[in-house]
This record gives sequence, structure tokens and C-alpha cells, in this order.
Amino acid sequence: MLLSIVIMTMDHRWHYLDTIRSTLSLVIYPLQTLVDLSTAPLRSASENLSSRATLLKEVEELRTRQTLLNAQLQRLVTLEAENRRLRKLLHSSRETVEETQVAEIVAVDLDPFSRQIVINKGTRDNVFLGQPLLDANGVMGQIIHTGPFSSTALLITDPSHATPVQVNRNGLRAIAMGTGASNRLDLPFIPNNADIRTGDVLVTSGLGGRFPPGHPVATITRIQNEPSRPYAWVEATPTAHLDGIREVLLVWTSPEQGTPLDVPPHDSPSDPQTATEQSQ
Repeated sequence: MLLSIVIMTMDHRWHYLDTIRSTLSLVIYPLQTLVDLSTAPLRSASENLSSRATLLKEVEELRTRQTLLNAQLQRLVTLEAENRRLRKLLHSSRETVEETQVAEIVAVDLDPFSRQIVINKGTRDNVFLGQPLLDANGVMGQIIHTGPFSSTALLITDPSHATPVQVNRNGLRAIAMGTGASNRLDLPFIPNNADIRTGDVLVTSGLGGRFPPGHPVATITRIQNEPSRPYAWVEATPTAHLDGIREVLLVWTSPEQGTPLDVPPHDSPSDPQTATEQSQ
């Protein structure tokens, strides 16, 4: 004990142990480096995983927010034309308050003549038969089957689907029929002298209460008039990205929605009245 005190005192005054201390530090340094190198990958991996998880969460939140905002902005496209018509008619239409919920597509019908998808929302999420389905660009279709955890939707391009629409420019009403092709709708029963042009935007008319009014449905891409026929041949391209989207929006326009509605039969209608009834 006394020897230790003497050695410490001498080292403090004359630094006799500095050389020994320096030598020991040189010996220990490689060991410290090896220990640090062995733990560095673990720290780096932990930090990377934490950063990746945070970024993925932020991306998902931003994507959901963008989808919701785009869906709300859809109706702004129709406001100018609607306001002109309302001022002219001195009539004010009722306001429609919409509630939406994001769902994901989990399966797609591979039948080339059928256009159906399966989403990950069901009756536990208050999904109901006939509920409208949108994406950030326009109307996609409606629910035709519900389960507790998933639902099946019929897209507007299915041959059995008919959507009541109107030309946004002048309010001309029509029926947009599915063709089975993912990028084409037909508008039957349009007179040859109707005021309709290539590039006109078709929006939901709201007739029948199935689809909320004012949402984009399609854009007119082809008009062919034949004097031998009473109606023009009119084609349109859906505004919704029916083949390249993963997130969709379910829409509720009133508290009463939630009770099952009649599902349109899978038979193509033969006249516009039948088409309207099936789409309502």
C-alpha cells in the first residue's frame, strides 16, 4: 500500500510512468479499433432501418393526402361551366357533402371481357352495394359485392356498366357505356345534330343518386356522323387510371348511404331508359 502511494507520488511529480502509459495505449489502440469496427455496421444498419421506415411512412402519408386532395379538386374543373348555367337559369343546386376513404386494390379480374377489381375494404368499413369508387383523376366504378374484409367493384369500362353523364361544357346528358376495353367508353343514342365536340369533358350528372355529381368520367375522343343512322358514333376515354393505380377512394355522400342497393345486372341495356335504370 505504501509502495503504491510512493509510486503515484513520484509519477505525479516526475512523470516516471509516462513511457509505460504510452506503450500500453499503443497496445490497446488496435483492440479498441477492432471493437469499434465490429459495432459500426450494427449502428449504421439500425440508423438506416429507422430512416427508411420513417421515409416510407412519410411517403405513404403524402400519397394518401395527395389522393384525397386530387379527388376534392376534381369538382373544381366543373365549377366555371356550372356557374354559367346556374346564373342563366337563376337556379341554385343543392350542395353535396362527400366523405371518402382510401382503399387498396388487392386483385384484378383476369377475364378479358370483364372489368372487375377487389379492394381491401368491406362491410366492417361500412362499404355498401352500389357505392361509388373513384381515383385521383375520375370515376372508376361501383361496388357490386361486399364481404367483411374485402369488396368487388365493377369498373365503368365493363360491358355491363352504364354511367349517367353530362357534357361539362353545356350540360348535355348522355349514357357512357362500358365496352370491355380499358381505355374506351361508348355514348349511344347521341343525335347527329347534338352539340358535342372532341375534347369535351364528361362528368357525372348525379341522376339516380348513385354517383355524386360533378366528377370527371371521360373525355370525348371520337365523333362519327353517318347520315344513314339516327345517332352519331361517339367514343370517350376514361379519365381515371383504371389499369395503373393501386389506391382508390370510396365515397359516401349522405349518412343514409350504407344500406345495400340493387346491383345492376350483367346484361347490356338495349335502350337509354334501361341503361339509366341500371346505373342508378
